Amino acid sequence: MINLHTLKENLEAFKENVRNRNIIVDLDLTLHLFEKKNSLKTKLDQIRNQRNENARKLKEKVEQIRRDFLVNEGKRLKEEIAKLEQEMDHISSLLDQESLKIPNFAHPEAPLGADDRANKELKQIGNIPKFTFPPLDHVQLGEQLDLVDFEAGSKVSGSKFYFLKNQAVFLELALVRYALDTLMRHGFDVYQTPDIARESILQGIGFNPRGAESNIYPLEGEESCLVGTAEITLGGYHAGEIINISKKPILMAGVSHCFRREAGAAGQFSKGLYRVHQFTKVEMFCYCKPENSDQLHEFLREIEEEIFIGLNIPFRVVDTAVGDLGAPAYRKYDLEAWMPGRGESGDWGEITSTSNCTDFQSRRLNIRYKDEDGKNQFVHTLNGTAIAVSRAMVAIFENYQQADGSIRMPTVLVPYLGFDHIPARS
Repeated sequence: MINLHTLKENLEAFKENVRNRNIIVDLDLTLHLFEKKNSLKTKLDQIRNQRNENARKLKEKVEQIRRDFLVNEGKRLKEEIAKLEQEMDHISSLLDQESLKIPNFAHPEAPLGADDRANKELKQIGNIPKFTFPPLDHVQLGEQLDLVDFEAGSKVSGSKFYFLKNQAVFLELALVRYALDTLMRHGFDVYQTPDIARESILQGIGFNPRGAESNIYPLEGEESCLVGTAEITLGGYHAGEIINISKKPILMAGVSHCFRREAGAAGQFSKGLYRVHQFTKVEMFCYCKPENSDQLHEFLREIEEEIFIGLNIPFRVVDTAVGDLGAPAYRKYDLEAWMPGRGESGDWGEITSTSNCTDFQSRRLNIRYKDEDGKNQFVHTLNGTAIAVSRAMVAIFENYQQADGSIRMPTVLVPYLGFDHIPARS
């Protein structure tokens, strides 16, 4: 949870951050509830002291009339304490609700702007392919080569579900293994994570588990949800712990299915595999000291670049605008691959992101470390996508398609696949 004393001391800075992020949060209400809670606590402490003093006097030898008075006074104080505790619980609940809405501060160098139109391109890597034939999009390629069945997925599970078939199944497994091998070379420990997490963990990470605006699938009758990313489960792994990062950060790589409602997502750029309700992803998650998080953020971005350079997919790196940041993120970089099937002549589409969340998540999940003076401090947490398989497939299908209708495979994946192309079908 955010430090409310810091909010009180820096209210105008918090208000400016909320305006820049284009988020509606009533910070004045939050402070009012905070001060009300403190006032109630002071009053409760005073009355509890009175009750304790009253109980002490009852133990003494006093006249009956005095004893009767003390007994009645004790009952009155007990009832007043019960009422105040009830009010305290109500105010605390409201304060928690409002505090959870407050976003992290944004990095001073993150571009200002309300949405992704203000994102700043940092660089482009790779060559955009030039075709001697009209390129197809990944949906057409998937259907022609019998790699993806959207119709059966819709029939069995609903819209935006799908069946991967034939070589596409091996391509998914190859992408996962390629990403994991890359991460292991960089010192990550590898995890297969649960696909379900408690709502308290989701809230701690910064996801809204319930409500119409939530992107998460809640489980009926359970205080848990299907995860939208392994960031949730890896971030919850050390919840409530004091961890040892004295010598080096904790680097975790998690494989999981990801379930997202994608409510309201529509349009031609959302079709096919680009925006679906379920997909497989390899996620990076890191715990580190505050002074190391900026450097570690660059490290995660460089790994993402390394993975897609290895796949020989043209991409660009963008610095995400403040108004397009999620609430936990201090700064976020996106990798956007060139997708020839987007629009009439191709366009960029997001394939990975990496965020530095500073102490936003660790405060909410109570994850700390001991500094050099032996004092408990909140860690910084970072996350990044190594491979979101469905979007990586979009980029591979569309960039590697051939004039005869086949799809070449990235050279780096051939040892995992056992084949170097997906042949055209007559």
